[in-house]
Amino acid sequence: MLALRTPGSPEHAPPNKACDDMLDSMQLFVSLPLLPAQAATDGAVDSTGLAIGLAVLVAAAIAAYAMLKSKSGRVAPTDDTQKAAPAAVVDVPSDEARQAAKALRRAARGGVKVGADGELKRLDSFDLDQQTRRELEDSASRRSQVRAPQADDGEQRAYLEAGLSKTRSEGFVARLGKLFQGKQIDAALLTEIEEVLYRADLGVKTADRLLDALKVASSRKELEDTEHVWKTLRQKSLEILRSVGERPLQVENDSGPAVLMVVGVNGSGKTTTIGKLAHRYAAEGRKVIVAAADTFRAAAVDQLEVWCQRAGVELFRGKENADPASVVFAAIEKAKADGADLVIIDTAGRLHTNSNLMEELRKVGRVAAKAQAGAPHEVLLVLDATMGQNAVKQAELFREAIDVTGIALTKLDGTAKGGVVLAIAEALKLPVKLVGVGERMQDLRDFDADLFVETLFDGKDGHAAGPVS
Repeated sequence: MLALRTPGSPEHAPPNKACDDMLDSMQLFVSLPLLPAQAATDGAVDSTGLAIGLAVLVAAAIAAYAMLKSKSGRVAPTDDTQKAAPAAVVDVPSDEARQAAKALRRAARGGVKVGADGELKRLDSFDLDQQTRRELEDSASRRSQVRAPQADDGEQRAYLEAGLSKTRSEGFVARLGKLFQGKQIDAALLTEIEEVLYRADLGVKTADRLLDALKVASSRKELEDTEHVWKTLRQKSLEILRSVGERPLQVENDSGPAVLMVVGVNGSGKTTTIGKLAHRYAAEGRKVIVAAADTFRAAAVDQLEVWCQRAGVELFRGKENADPASVVFAAIEKAKADGADLVIIDTAGRLHTNSNLMEELRKVGRVAAKAQAGAPHEVLLVLDATMGQNAVKQAELFREAIDVTGIALTKLDGTAKGGVVLAIAEALKLPVKLVGVGERMQDLRDFDADLFVETLFDGKDGHAAGPVS
């Protein structure tokens, strides 16, 4: 009825002693059902006895299989999805240790996955084991890719020169330059400087600070010529930018995926900025999921999908007209289950004057915090530089709805209103973290206050741009 492979058979030799022990145990298990089976053939038992014998045989086979997996170091499936997944046997480079630990923690903690239909499905230990293996292998693959080259100072300067070219040739810098030609520094000139600054897109507070600095320098007889005026403007501008601090986007979170929420009005360049950010972090080896929470405009989701395809990242989209907060919650749960590093949330390009829509924005923030502790870890407000002081007004109203942590200033190359950077820092006390110039994937750079001021006033104080003390 059943032919056993004996431990001594050379063609079926077990790989180790554990298997020898297992086969010996199987002899004992199998002998039990064979007894009633044999009796049945002799007419000693009826069909009920035979059924019992077969059931015992099945139980013995299952027990033997479990012993084999245990002895050989494999993990048997279990319904306890809260137990830690076993360490996957994957060759991971030494610089992958941190990513490997995060993958194991996430697999052990998650216990669920989000299907294509958005439903949560519970995993058993075998699924967790496979998920962990895939995460480690994916991480190693991503990290082995060539990372996006970092721009050197010369390239960064050229990038900002392109962005500030109109401000330098048409904006307040150009107008001040014309004003200084052939004139002496006196009270009358200071009055003309005041008029230029107030008409610029610097804002009243910024213009006041710059004028106060010039008046103090004039009273101390420090404004001997126009070079000293430029130097004072440079120093005060840098002081304004440094006063709000310089901190890049913080998108690291050891306890789960970091959550970056992006807000802004329609037409500000929000979708483009998200695409460029997704490309940046994917190139660094991060596993990125973009949550399409602008569910009321199908065109917005379609446009976002195109950018995600270019960046090579996953887009999580809910049903049309679905509650944006529910989409955000499901996207974060999926990110946790899949071991993603970063969730970028695209919000509706709401009108900042619409109170109902601003309340929806608050709700999205609250739900993100429920799905992931500390989320959103960054709230990036995208502003169009061509809007000038209107951009500052937008920022003020957005801050009333949610805790904005930084500004991404787009279309800097298309305007002479580059001075709005100073207005944002002075009026809002918010740092500009990113500046956008151009439509290429790499045309989104971290903001450098020193380099910005140096480029803005390059050569205006008698020498080429250099560090300002």
